[in-house]
Amino acid sequence: MMIEKKWPFKVGTTSFIDPGTIVDNVKKLGPVFDEIELLVFESRPFMTKNGPVPALPREDEIRELAQLSQELGVTYNIHLPVDVSLTSDSKTERMLGVDTIKQVVALCAPLSPSTHTLHLEFTPEDAAKGDVGVAKWQDRALESLGILCPFLNHPSDISIETLEYPPEHLYKILDSMDVALCIDAGHLIKYNYDITALFQRYGHRVPLIHLHGVDFSHEPPRDHQGLDKTPMDRFLPTLEVLKQFDGVVSLEVFNGNNLKNSINYLNRL
Repeated sequence: MMIEKKWPFKVGTTSFIDPGTIVDNVKKLGPVFDEIELLVFESRPFMTKNGPVPALPREDEIRELAQLSQELGVTYNIHLPVDVSLTSDSKTERMLGVDTIKQVVALCAPLSPSTHTLHLEFTPEDAAKGDVGVAKWQDRALESLGILCPFLNHPSDISIETLEYPPEHLYKILDSMDVALCIDAGHLIKYNYDITALFQRYGHRVPLIHLHGVDFSHEPPRDHQGLDKTPMDRFLPTLEVLKQFDGVVSLEVFNGNNLKNSINYLNRL
């Protein structure tokens, strides 16, 4: 796999391309990519026949990842757990979410991540309440981030990811707090949201773009595919943004075939 170093941005991918551990993936991908997106999706221990197994990386794994960063010249960004919520109706659940994010940030601090990407869950119940639901959701997000951010070196250590809901829902949050923005271009393509307007407004606060293909031959469309699956007319606005972007573009796919096809696609462009 070869990346042609002709783009203004750094190129990354996820730590789940091969079925092995995060460390195994970094050993294989680190010599090729500028940055690895460490997927820390789960925070709660999972059960095996031998008892509970921690989901978070162990401290010895963090030390090995730090060493690999030095040896391979690769950097990291952290995808924070998605099994907790900073926007739940339950304040108890929100505070558990804040505490979990603090734990992961502290655990990964030796890796000096470029950013920590956070999902702000927006439920169908929130959506059903219309503008009132959006406003209350924003207030809950701001409350949780207000408790989390003093724990960080800087609020921009957290980047809020664009998900399935309109990115405009994030404007009040981004305008109220100095957090960063992770543009997930694949999500914007899938749901037909305007990446151009979003980048024009907040591009200076975007350290990371998630890039993946969307296959519209299925219903609903399937994201996190190879970039070659995306029709060119839908990809063109993202391509124009990429020409102006000098941060990290993470090819957010989860197997070697989709990764290879995505690299080949970018090389042809």
